[in-house]
Amino acid sequence: MVGDYEQLEELMARYGISRAFMFCLDEPDRHPSFSAANDRTLAFAERSNGRLIPFLRLDLNESPLEEAKRCLAAGARGIKLHPRAQGFAANDERLRPVFEIAAEHHVPILIHGGRGLPPIAQGLRTLVDDYPGATLIIAHAGIADLGELAHCMAGRKGVLFDTSTWSPVDLLDFYRQIPPEQVVYASDYPYGQQPSSLLIALRTAQVAGYSDAQLRALLAGTGKRARRRARAAAADDAARRRHVRPAVAARADPPVPVDDDPAPLDAPARHKRHARARDQHLCRAKRPRRSHDRIYELLIAARDLWATLPAIEDDAQLRFETRLTFRLIHLADIEAVTASA
Repeated sequence: MVGDYEQLEELMARYGISRAFMFCLDEPDRHPSFSAANDRTLAFAERSNGRLIPFLRLDLNESPLEEAKRCLAAGARGIKLHPRAQGFAANDERLRPVFEIAAEHHVPILIHGGRGLPPIAQGLRTLVDDYPGATLIIAHAGIADLGELAHCMAGRKGVLFDTSTWSPVDLLDFYRQIPPEQVVYASDYPYGQQPSSLLIALRTAQVAGYSDAQLRALLAGTGKRARRRARAAAADDAARRRHVRPAVAARADPPVPVDDDPAPLDAPARHKRHARARDQHLCRAKRPRRSHDRIYELLIAARDLWATLPAIEDDAQLRFETRLTFRLIHLADIEAVTASA
């Protein structure tokens, strides 16, 4: 898969996405230290005039601290880690100085939490306990170890989960276990494409009983809150250095209009309320006729497109049409699971 700057800008414009966090893939020129790929990320961020917020990517085997300091000084606003691609475990001691530098610079760490990993919950819990100043975003709804992650991270201040996973059933299970205040939307571009990425996140959240305010927080408010927390922490540090009361410097932005106060996150009543709303919604659900029609149309289109594949000789076109067939089936799957939304 290849991410393209122009395509990403086009998708963001078409679907009303004003800003996005962005980082490189596991690039062919990632050695040494993702330096060339991180430089491209920073260049794309500058080119976007603030629409793309750059995260640097690290390889723990190749000078991670030096690369982190270099990129943070150049304008990076977060750190991306991928245990599977870069071959490390969540209890790797080399993660400690990365979390330390993230806390020092008040930037979030986004870590891969999708399939293909051994258990990660306990290792991440130790890091969160030891470095409470570092914001952690667990990608792909933490489905690699969701049960344990929910047990030790649900209600934890400074821990977020993103929605970028393929299965609407996985997301419904995720919403049952993680409070809305800890959920942020992510597309996983270029793997996740529009409109299916927005559709799966919003429709499953509606089935789970999210209010309009919670949907707005999922799409933007919670991510903005994480950035504000980082800016406020940086302002506090600067204020302390100037011997100014930190509370004055930290009060720059108005609160997000959603009940996202971190204090009540661990309240079991709130968690049960959302699970009960989801279950009641599913029990009442009756799939409307128009939903049947949409599913039928999507599957017929996928069938007809699939039938044309043997005649396609160009490899790039064949890949495009094959992926489009999958996307049509994926949209039908989302529609079938979330028809009551």
